[in-house]
Amino acid sequence: MDTDSEHSAEQLHCLVTGASGYIGGRLVPELLEAGHRVRCLARSPRKLRDHPWAGDTEVLHGDVTDAESVAAAMRGIDVAYYLVHSLGSGSGFEDTDRRAARIFADRAHAAGVRRIVYLGGLTPQDVPEQDLSPHLRS
Repeated sequence: MDTDSEHSAEQLHCLVTGASGYIGGRLVPELLEAGHRVRCLARSPRKLRDHPWAGDTEVLHGDVTDAESVAAAMRGIDVAYYLVHSLGSGSGFEDTDRRAARIFADRAHAAGVRRIVYLGGLTPQDVPEQDLSPHLRS
């Protein structure tokens, strides 16, 4: 039997951060349609309540910069989607992005999460880091 087919039929428990954003708001219904359970971690859970899929998910209030709320959100999770950025957090967003990503990775590892899907940006190979925009560097 093909192990990829076997794995795709498995119901996974997925954590989605950034569910109120463009990609997250489209990912959640796809995960639900595929038969997976979905938990969303959101700073503002009320932003999710009007989505047609909101009643089919578990929504936890929290922030990716808060290790305790991330740890709570990771309990029992198989796949964690990191679809957030900190552009709106002010001039220190690069450091905030790095810190949040590290917290997310550390708490996922501690919880035994099998896979992390991280939404980042692509940059040309020949462009030095110092020449990238602050958003891409973060």
